[in-house]
Amino acid sequence: MSGVQHQIVAEDEGGQRIDRWLRRIYPHLSQGRIEKMCRKGELRLDGARVKSATRVEAGQEVRIPPIPVEALTQQAPKATQVSQADAKLIRDCVIWKDDHIIALNKPPGLPTQGGSKQTRHVDGLAEALKFGFEDKPRLVHRLDKDTSGVLLLARTQAMARALTAAMRHRETRKIYWAVVAGVPTPYLGEIKYGLVKAAGHGRQGEGEKMQAVHPRDIDSTPGAKRAHTLYATLYRVAGRASWVAMEPVTGRTHQLRAHMAEIGHPIIGDGKYGGSGQENMGDGWGAKLGGIISGKLHLHARMMRFEHPVTRKPVTITAPLPAHLAETFDTFGWTEDLAAEDPFEALQ
Repeated sequence: MSGVQHQIVAEDEGGQRIDRWLRRIYPHLSQGRIEKMCRKGELRLDGARVKSATRVEAGQEVRIPPIPVEALTQQAPKATQVSQADAKLIRDCVIWKDDHIIALNKPPGLPTQGGSKQTRHVDGLAEALKFGFEDKPRLVHRLDKDTSGVLLLARTQAMARALTAAMRHRETRKIYWAVVAGVPTPYLGEIKYGLVKAAGHGRQGEGEKMQAVHPRDIDSTPGAKRAHTLYATLYRVAGRASWVAMEPVTGRTHQLRAHMAEIGHPIIGDGKYGGSGQENMGDGWGAKLGGIISGKLHLHARMMRFEHPVTRKPVTITAPLPAHLAETFDTFGWTEDLAAEDPFEALQ
């Protein structure tokens, strides 16, 4: 065992979670052990208790309790080995890059990070995205497993901090496209239902689901967080389905999926929130259109716009539709060029 240590967060280490900061020093420390350190108050930041997700800032002092000898002597784990097929798959997803940022068009079905029973994910495959850099690029946000579209990775720790801060302060714009059941009215609107995690999911987040909470009940509902979504109905197919653009003003778990279901227009293919076993007969409910329409989730992170932290120039990244959504568009007679790049621009 080592003794108690006090370390100062370096200038280039600020902005990251304390559990990740600690694992860069002791790669063999398990997440469970770090969580235990936090619960017992052994891991502290400027003398205060922390949670594993607490973010450290440059100049702060971290109290590190005694570390088991195996974490001090073992070598850091080897980088994940990525097969040639997987390396080609993830490199083919790159739609934009420079010396600081890589943007992917994440395919549906590929998780962003590992988790319960998830061993193949973007974070692991990022080993194939070094492109001459020493370290693999870092995730700065995430998309649900079945959601496709723009996903940013930072090529340096400093860029990861800058992009994370920009997202936290809502200095980025994200536009999603979806096909939903029925026709939302009014055609242009906003949803302000709060969201709270439903009880009953597994210890590792299996089956995680969010419940909508009426705005008047948010403050009195334990664990509820405010959530805000803008939506615009672009095109429709009679009363059965609509092409909708959405902008998440806040960034809550499953926000877009839960919000659209709450107003009676679940995203097509969303079995968790839309009752995919229900046939949609044009009444605005049921996430299964049937026929030749794919049963996959019809949600796509279409566009992201931000100011580049280094060049200070505006960057707009647009992701083409995945195959199943492109086929649905073709069936309904829609083309990508029918929609404005930013249907909410006039509202900004």
